[in-house]
Amino acid sequence: MRIIFMGTPDFAVPALALLVEAGHEVVCVYTQPPRPGGRRGKELTPTPVHRKAEELGIPVRHPASLKGAEEQAEFAALGADVAIVAAYGLILPQAVLDAPRQGCLNIHASLLPRWRGAAPIQRAILAGDKETGVTIMQMEAGLDTGPMLAMARTPVDGKTAGELTAELAEIGGALMIEVLADLASHAAQVQPEDGVTYAKKIDKAESRIDFAQDASVIDRQVRAFAPSPGAWFELAGERYRVLAAEVVDGAGVPGTVLDDGLSVACGAGALRPVLIQRAGRPVMSVAELLRGKPIPAGTVLA
Repeated sequence: MRIIFMGTPDFAVPALALLVEAGHEVVCVYTQPPRPGGRRGKELTPTPVHRKAEELGIPVRHPASLKGAEEQAEFAALGADVAIVAAYGLILPQAVLDAPRQGCLNIHASLLPRWRGAAPIQRAILAGDKETGVTIMQMEAGLDTGPMLAMARTPVDGKTAGELTAELAEIGGALMIEVLADLASHAAQVQPEDGVTYAKKIDKAESRIDFAQDASVIDRQVRAFAPSPGAWFELAGERYRVLAAEVVDGAGVPGTVLDDGLSVACGAGALRPVLIQRAGRPVMSVAELLRGKPIPAGTVLA
């Protein structure tokens, strides 16, 4: 098929690669504009999808908006059979949705209608969902409200957001290839009205650990925000990001360190960080941290 691909982060890269591998003609890639980055935060850094498209020799466009008539005309002029969208990051106007012969198909990282919106993977982990997955849907004007063509499931099973993102990216890409191979057999099904939830964008304030919560809740918070932005606490005015942790036995005043292994009392149970990162330092094991900076029992974390 003649395809326009629209995506931005690492999540979208496997789908792009698989489309090319399957022999589809990806005529153009749309992605977010390069952003300041690099060590000094000044160099313009292309998105992961941009870099992959260049590697594959596919033309790249990165308009700041698709609302203008000129951008919409350029999009339509590509004469695509279908547009494949994966975490693109821009709202598609109706003229763009209507331009490809088969419309626009989205790879959404949840089991719709649960977790429509911007952060479905993190919200699934935070809510304690037992499973999540990918839905291929026909895009329409509403926020992830379009009819569904296919779905694949996977257990959450203690995974971090980073691990789930990588897994769902591969699952979603493979599922899209399956759908495109026989579109006629994938009848669109209207999403049920029951079970609708919204995965609002992550606010950085949500990543601060409140040890008054149960240890199991904080464990989900750590996994949902690993690797980014990272759940964190403060000690002596310094921020510590917790990138992996385990629930352990223990009780005490919430936020109090219970032993020499950095087990911390929570509202119920205790949590022991496994991987941790101090500001401006590399990620390290808690054992490495404590060798250089002991945090004795009785210390109170904020």
